[in-house]
Amino acid sequence: MKQPAVYILASGKNGTLYTGVTSDLVKRVWQHKEDLADGFTKRYQVHTLVYYELCNDMLSAIAREKQIKAGSRKNKILLIESNNVDWLDLYATIV
Repeated sequence: MKQPAVYILASGKNGTLYTGVTSDLVKRVWQHKEDLADGFTKRYQVHTLVYYELCNDMLSAIAREKQIKAGSRKNKILLIESNNVDWLDLYATIV
């Protein structure tokens, strides 16, 4: 089922972070995990889904992505750890 979402991937606990937006979270995270998405996540092996938010529409998802990206690394870590203290891969919870 497609639904707009904003997500954060990590290379590991306190590792490299990537924030993205998509209309199909399962498909997009799978693409990152399989290195089908050229660029940053492939280059730095950022494959662990550590945070996501489902949104009502793409405009709100894009706005939320911009808000998260504008924040500091510390704020991103606090956001992740507010729901995922152990930085577990949440991919299994969405498939």
